[in-house]
Amino acid sequence: MTEELSRVDSAVAGLSISPKDEKPAAKEDKKEEKKTHRRGSSTAGEVRNINDLEKEKIPLELPIETQRLGWKLNTSPSTIEDKEYLKLPLVKPLVKKIDLQFPSGLEVTARNLKGVTIKDALDAIYKQYKKKADDELGDKPYLAGFEWDPEESWTRLIVHQKKDAGVPTGGKKSKKKNAE
Repeated sequence: MTEELSRVDSAVAGLSISPKDEKPAAKEDKKEEKKTHRRGSSTAGEVRNINDLEKEKIPLELPIETQRLGWKLNTSPSTIEDKEYLKLPLVKPLVKKIDLQFPSGLEVTARNLKGVTIKDALDAIYKQYKKKADDELGDKPYLAGFEWDPEESWTRLIVHQKKDAGVPTGGKKSKKKNAE
């Protein structure tokens, strides 16, 4: 019984150990795929970190459209008539998050991994003010716009407020003015 077997089974005859060698190679391919795969939804190529922009001293550009919204801080941003304005980026170059500071000292952060839009900023503000009554908003309940002051803070926008909406709401008044 100590003799070596001389017969080869036909079921395994001619097969080499190569199938075992192929499996580790397949595992390596999967590892390479995982390393290179990135979620497209959570990262966008041109979206930057605000701190990187500060290090590189890249200035921010703000859209003028934020001054034309006539939006009351304790109303939903969905009530704004010009929905196209909401899709615009809040700053250029696009950033993932930015702080918004009110004159009262309140600070909110607007976030969007694809680039902060005007709607993201208004949503962040609305979240803070939605439960406040009109008389609690003070004498300036409407958004007047945003200001970027790199000397004060590179990574923060200053929120300006105003007393009235400043947007014509009735069509009759504007027609009378145009007729005159």
